[in-house]
Order: sequence, then C-alpha cells, then structure tokens
Amino acid sequence: MQGVQAPRATALLLGLPLLLFALITWQVVVDGPLLRLDGRLSRALIHPDRAAELLSDLGNVQIAVPVLILVAVYVARLAWAAGRALWWAPSVAAQLLMALVPLIVVPLKEWTGRPGTPVVPPATGYYPSGHTATAVVAYGASVLILLPWLLTAFVRRLAVGVGALLVLAVSYGLVRHGYHWPLDVVASWCLCAALLGALWLFLRRLRARL
Repeated sequence: MQGVQAPRATALLLGLPLLLFALITWQVVVDGPLLRLDGRLSRALIHPDRAAELLSDLGNVQIAVPVLILVAVYVARLAWAAGRALWWAPSVAAQLLMALVPLIVVPLKEWTGRPGTPVVPPATGYYPSGHTATAVVAYGASVLILLPWLLTAFVRRLAVGVGALLVLAVSYGLVRHGYHWPLDVVASWCLCAALLGALWLFLRRLRARL
C-alpha cells in the first residue's frame, strides 16, 4: 500500500502545482483570456499605501533570506547536539532550495516579458513574482526544517500558521500596492509549492534513513 501511496503523494506535491503553473504561464505567454480577468481583479484591488508597501517588503531578499539562515543554523545546532547523523543535511537542503529560486525565476521573467501594472514604471519581467517566490521558499522551508523539533501539535500548527501568514501578507502587499498582477503571485505560489513539496519529500526520506 505504501508503494502505491508514494507516487500519489509525489504527484500531488509536485505534479498538480506544476500543472497549474504551466497553465498560468501559457495564458501569460499567449495573452489569453485569463489575463483579462487578472486585469479586472487587479484594478479592483490596487490601492497603493504605506501598509501594503511594508507588507510586500517582507518578501525582500534582505529580510526573508536571513530568517531562513537563522532557522537553518538553529536547526543544525539542535541536530548536532542531539548526535544526529547528517545533522547538516536539512539546513543545507533548505538553503540550496533558496539559492535555486532566482535560477528559475529570473529566466522565466525574461522569457515571458510580462509588463507591470499601470502604477509601476513601464518595464517587463514581472512574471512570476520574485518577492512571492522568495517569501514562500524562505518562510516555508524554515517551517519544514523546524517542525520535527517542535514538541507539541499546537506549536507545530502555530509555526505553519505564522509561515502561511507571512506569505499571505507579502502576496497581499504586492497586489494591493500594484507591484504585481494577482496571477504573478498565484504563479509563484504554484511554482514554489512544488519546490517545497520536493524539500518535504527529501526530508521525509532522510528521517526514514536515520
């Protein structure tokens, strides 16, 4: 039964978000009807203000990446102190995943060449949202590597909730301020859900070996 469940879990964690990302990207490239809905939604949500700007700043590399580094160092020290074999592996895997984000996002921005909303300077390269991708991977990976060290279900749920809240705050700020179209943000959710799914599978296999 476990042999059957593993491919299903992989398909859900990796295949479904990547399929959604591919569909959204196709609409962006061909200027499909989904972009018109995206434009209407953006016009209804845009209201640039200081609060939205501050929320979007939580997706800055200068903020999100140091959070991941601090959590990774903390988790590595816990694992080393506990005498765990491969004590460094989860923390290194999380940081390698973070390093992979610009290698994926930047070429996609150049290839799709999507222009920004009317409230940003004329330019292209807004799809997918780099700030959203940074937030999802940095905060999401932090939660994933920290979860095994949290002792109660309440604290684990709290950690997941805080990570999700940070991602939603960044996403809302980006759309509200007009830095990104809603689809730019949703696409980054899908792409990074697959990346975090891959990290979760790796961590699960690693724990099974220990």
